[in-house]
Amino acid sequence: MTRRSTDNPPPDPRSGAPVTTFPPEPQSPLDPDAGTFSIGIVGAGQFSKSFATLWDLHPNVSRLVVTDLVPERAEQLAARYEGATTVASFEEMLAGDVDAVAIFTQRWTHAPLVLAALAAGKHVYSAVPMATEITDLDAIIAETERTGLTYMMGETSYYNPATVHLRNKIAEGALGQVFYSEGDYVHDMDLGFYAAYQYSGGEDWKATASYPPMLYPTHAVGGVLGALPTQAVSVSCLGVEDRRGDGVFDREVSQFGNSFSNATALFELSDGGTMRTNEMRRVGYPSHIRESRFRFFGTEASFEQLAHQSVWNDKSESIDISEQFVPLRSDTNGEELADVDPALREAFTSGSAPVHDRSRLPAVYADAPNGHEGAHHYLADDFVRAVVTGVAPPVDARRAAMFTAPGIVAHASALAGGQRLPIPDYAHPTA
Repeated sequence: MTRRSTDNPPPDPRSGAPVTTFPPEPQSPLDPDAGTFSIGIVGAGQFSKSFATLWDLHPNVSRLVVTDLVPERAEQLAARYEGATTVASFEEMLAGDVDAVAIFTQRWTHAPLVLAALAAGKHVYSAVPMATEITDLDAIIAETERTGLTYMMGETSYYNPATVHLRNKIAEGALGQVFYSEGDYVHDMDLGFYAAYQYSGGEDWKATASYPPMLYPTHAVGGVLGALPTQAVSVSCLGVEDRRGDGVFDREVSQFGNSFSNATALFELSDGGTMRTNEMRRVGYPSHIRESRFRFFGTEASFEQLAHQSVWNDKSESIDISEQFVPLRSDTNGEELADVDPALREAFTSGSAPVHDRSRLPAVYADAPNGHEGAHHYLADDFVRAVVTGVAPPVDARRAAMFTAPGIVAHASALAGGQRLPIPDYAHPTA
């Protein structure tokens, strides 16, 4: 069984025609009688807690199993949910009877864990990024298409309010030909990332805190390519050498040999347009107000987004539509966020925005914790739907690769002084 999110892609992937379509949004909640399955949670941090809570509430999830390299963390998370249990290791989880695993571990560990889980016959939900090497993207796609198992990457920007709105507007043709787009991820290291790396990295946390910005590109790239039916085909990228001097982004200290704290990439798209992406880790910007922000310019209309304002322009007028993209605050209580660095709490307290259609979500999600501008509810439900129905989720393995590969190649370009490099085609399977 082969699963693909593109039914009839054009024969020439570099022809300038759209290369993929987006699956239609579900119109109603999944039937509780459609079936249930169990999920193993790998990594018991705050991000996994948010999704564990949503899956525990979901009527089509039967039970949770948790594992973490620190057993106490797994036990604390499992204790929050009736019937949840723990296992001592990832290997024990794969040998057990869970139907699916959700991977919330360090960014560079995702690919080997995903491949091991697929080989063990488990459906997989993975936090971003999909992988850090092109060969691993290829391997995950091959394994999902060989087995027919569900793979989903939990990219929050697919349900970013701006992306949701532009996906609909572009499908309607309201912008005409979109020839230029931007996706920026603006998150300063001082605003929560230091604490997160210290929590997960132990004494040698600085070695991993230097993770290259362009290897974490999906919150920027995915928000653009989650709205435009195209893919990136080449890139030129420049990295900015860090000057803080605190041992983070020090090439000699870095596990990744990385000294870039900011990077800017210009991508050629297969439809003839261009996309620019900024990944910023040293920036004077309060990232909690809007970490990911987007701009789209078309021949008939355009959309521009800043920290507090979103504007729709056409040839006759400019309209402030900011209110459509402001998520209502969630009623998440203090206990839910007790262990979260204050600088990161905004990511776990947002409700849905007016552009979100909540009619497809389980009723029990109405008062459930949400996050990342309303994305968590939709991502949790997407994975459940995919496993229960056998229909590929919107961000399946191929689309996940389309969101991830541009950053991997962009980082290689930055290391080569901005050399323009080709990006593999993931919309069109080779024979």
